[in-house]
Amino acid sequence: MPKQVEFIVREEVQLLPFLLGKYTGKGRNKVKSLLTRGQVMVGNRVVTRHDHLLTAGDKVTILQTGSVQQREIMAGVKIVYEDDSILVIDKPPGLLSIATDEEKERTAYRFLSEYVQERDPRARVFIVHRLDKETSGLMMFAKTEAVKKHLQDNWKDVILERSYIALVEGAVKEKQGTIKTWLKESSTRTMYVSKPGEGLNAITHYQVIEQTDEYSLLAVQLETGRKNQIRVHMQSIGHSVVGDKRYGSRKNPIARLGLHAQILAFKHPVTGEVLRLETKIPNQLRSVFRAK
Repeated sequence: MPKQVEFIVREEVQLLPFLLGKYTGKGRNKVKSLLTRGQVMVGNRVVTRHDHLLTAGDKVTILQTGSVQQREIMAGVKIVYEDDSILVIDKPPGLLSIATDEEKERTAYRFLSEYVQERDPRARVFIVHRLDKETSGLMMFAKTEAVKKHLQDNWKDVILERSYIALVEGAVKEKQGTIKTWLKESSTRTMYVSKPGEGLNAITHYQVIEQTDEYSLLAVQLETGRKNQIRVHMQSIGHSVVGDKRYGSRKNPIARLGLHAQILAFKHPVTGEVLRLETKIPNQLRSVFRAK
């Protein structure tokens, strides 16, 4: 991709034709990818629409791949840690971790693959673990297959802390507690609390941060990492995660799932150094309290 450059628009024209005119040596898809990855700014804001109308005097800036600005706007994905072995991102809600039959392009895996390959076409990234599409927060990728295997084979020893923030319905009576159940998956791929000894054991610890009669904001720590564990456990105590219709939620004032992977502490797979990464609680999850 080009280094950061600026162009001044001379006449009214749509953005994509303007860029194609400036990068005549590049294929159409290559130029379109500048827009897809959020590398094009018109004035002081990023524009991704191909048909955005430019007017005479507009300044168009192409951000360098990997620049601080470009990282922050890359489909909402924020890179919070990177070295030669791993990448850790803050994934936005609504973005798949990896491709499905329905969606193959707009995934965290796809964006990061393109990101590393801009510097080295042979570079790759590997999924280590996943977050649900509607869950935001910290997610780790490996840069080599050997690192991926080490992390997955030694997950329980490598991961020292995985903490989430959950916005749930209702006022949780116990200010802190532990939920221990067994979980199974139904034929419709929905997890549910099963009889003791059936399925997989699951342990979740929680503590109330803030609450009203309608909502509670919880700090949640996983002792086990089962599919949809927090969502099922919150439903099991009568306090479904906000916006989680699949597991009993009836309210969604924040227009997203009320779940965020906030803290990830781990032993580095190569150096052995202990790293602890933490993100801010999303403003959306706190908004129901500010309104009171």
